[in-house]
Amino acid sequence: MGGKKLRICGLTMAAVTMVQAINAGLRRAMTNDASVVLMGEDIGRLGGVFRVTEGLQQSFGEQRVIDSPLAESGLVGTAIGMAMRGYRPVIEIQFDGFIYPAFDQIVSQLAKFHRRTDGAVQVPVVIRIPYGGGIGAVEHHSESPEAYFAHTAGLRILSPGDPSAAYRMIQQAVSSPDPVLFFEPKRRYWDRAEVDQEQIDAQLNVTGPWRARLARRGSDVTVACYGPMVRTCLEAAHVASQEGIAELEVIDLQSLAPIDFDAIEESVNRTGRLVVVHEAPMTAGLGAEIAATLTERCFYVLQAPVARVTGFDVPYPASRLEHAYLPSVDRILDAVEDTLEG
Repeated sequence: MGGKKLRICGLTMAAVTMVQAINAGLRRAMTNDASVVLMGEDIGRLGGVFRVTEGLQQSFGEQRVIDSPLAESGLVGTAIGMAMRGYRPVIEIQFDGFIYPAFDQIVSQLAKFHRRTDGAVQVPVVIRIPYGGGIGAVEHHSESPEAYFAHTAGLRILSPGDPSAAYRMIQQAVSSPDPVLFFEPKRRYWDRAEVDQEQIDAQLNVTGPWRARLARRGSDVTVACYGPMVRTCLEAAHVASQEGIAELEVIDLQSLAPIDFDAIEESVNRTGRLVVVHEAPMTAGLGAEIAATLTERCFYVLQAPVARVTGFDVPYPASRLEHAYLPSVDRILDAVEDTLEG
């Protein structure tokens, strides 16, 4: 395979998966900072359910890559205490639907401790959460709970859309002085892409993690998305162009808290139209906040109402029906055509 090579764990590859990219990012963060400690259920010997932490315990030992009990609340609480003592814990929640036992620890303690101590104590905890559907999983394994946490002041939220972003953003999350929830789109874990590791490393402190990325330039409609929907929206943009429907500009939000509204506004000022896409249900989702804010900012520019393409307001369905639940290229293009007619 052509292109630039990437060296990860001693292996040279032309393209890597998101799993490998996150693993490499964690490895570099642990190498550079001895206070970085990983914790989670089965993340050590097994390497995690999705093998994201594979090989790290062998490299850094059981004192820095810790297999925890099956107790999410205790896991987050322990991480908070370690952060108060100067460590930088990175914990893994095995699946999105398992985050709820730790909800109180996250929104009542982790999010508020810096404020509660009047800035005296920082809690630089990273919580890694595989999220979203599309892998044919059983109940409680395909949730999209990001809006719960984006509503909570004091938390930062990141979600990479491809391996390059994942490699960069996991390192930036670990180095952040604030608590970060790192939502990893599990349906994209095995997508491959070339990653220029040296270039990313050189720009880690230049490119901030809280900024959106222009994933594709277009002139007719802005499509704002994140995480698992980035690839789907890029596919929709390709089809729209090939079929002469429109030239879509795709904005990969990357940061869900804070949201880079300036980047979306700049794009909408060019296109005059906006479609927001995410897997989570529509009601009170991030799409609603984006639609409201951009309507306020771009009222006299918008040529049609902001459209949303999302999951439905129902519990996530059985795997045999998830194709009907998840936003698809066809549903995105339907929204694009509606907004072009608006």
